[in-house]
Amino acid sequence: MKWKNGAMVAAGIAALLGGAAMFRALAPQRYGLPEIEVLAPGATGQRISRDGLFGNYFPAPGPGPHPAVLLLGGSEGGLGRATLQMALMLQKQGFAVFQLAYFGAPGQPEALERIPLELFDRGLDWLKAQPGVDPERLAVMGASKGAEAALLVASRRPDLSAVVAGMPTSVAWNGVNWARSGQSAHSSWTVGGREVATMPFAEWNQADGIISVYRAVEDPAQRQLAERAAIPVERARARLLLVCGEAETMWPACPMSRMVDARSRRQGGPPVTLLAYKDAGHFVFGPPVAPGEPFYRRLDAYGGTVAGNAAARADSWPKVIAFLKQPASAGTAARPH
Repeated sequence: MKWKNGAMVAAGIAALLGGAAMFRALAPQRYGLPEIEVLAPGATGQRISRDGLFGNYFPAPGPGPHPAVLLLGGSEGGLGRATLQMALMLQKQGFAVFQLAYFGAPGQPEALERIPLELFDRGLDWLKAQPGVDPERLAVMGASKGAEAALLVASRRPDLSAVVAGMPTSVAWNGVNWARSGQSAHSSWTVGGREVATMPFAEWNQADGIISVYRAVEDPAQRQLAERAAIPVERARARLLLVCGEAETMWPACPMSRMVDARSRRQGGPPVTLLAYKDAGHFVFGPPVAPGEPFYRRLDAYGGTVAGNAAARADSWPKVIAFLKQPASAGTAARPH
């Protein structure tokens, strides 16, 4: 892979977040991305640090049984504010939520590279065993790099009933390492100690910006490489909900979402629901943001307009909740070949 204007590329990769972290100005380290946050769970949650797991757990109110969600942030790392807010919103809706860190937290790697997918298995097994959790209604939700992880996990966990992926990818990509200006020579993920195959990046194009390095996945000439790195969603048993913005400027989430859907259809995988919003970008996913909130004015930072992203979140979030609340048997059977 060739990197041109490396600082800008690294800055763009840094923005592949699952939430609200924003760039200030390019800086020598992390290129303006705020320091990794490891936020406390607050009054309604509890810190979990045991058996190689680090995160915040938010038990659902009442005796249950309750549906449960393993919640994953993006390349911001740690336990960030946006994912924490999402966890609290889900808890209020009756879900037991485990906000799991997978890098950048105490005892974890500093870089998003070579993260064992077995970590997410352990997180799910722990969540599944909690009092009041319905083991038949177990879901994973992630955004951006967290969505990449969520889809990979779904392909290896037959006990999941639902997966929600915001700004997802159809393939696995290399990781992010801030010690190397954002570049990583390694896959983001491993299974059994072996790196998951990844899609090579395209060359940087100044006119298109960071999204240009991910355009390789849309290049017909790279079809074989894309197939090698494709997330095998056809192996999943869970229903899939994908949320993307057509005006995305970070990576081609909507084209890749359609690739996920097409692959599942072609290979008899689970049903896919795709919510694509024309005037939204990389901040398309998450709870609604009110006009008076400071983040509202920055919703257009990575594609679309402020109004378009706000409208997309207002429309999609209730659909995410309804999707997760569906009975475990709703649409879980694979499509016929």
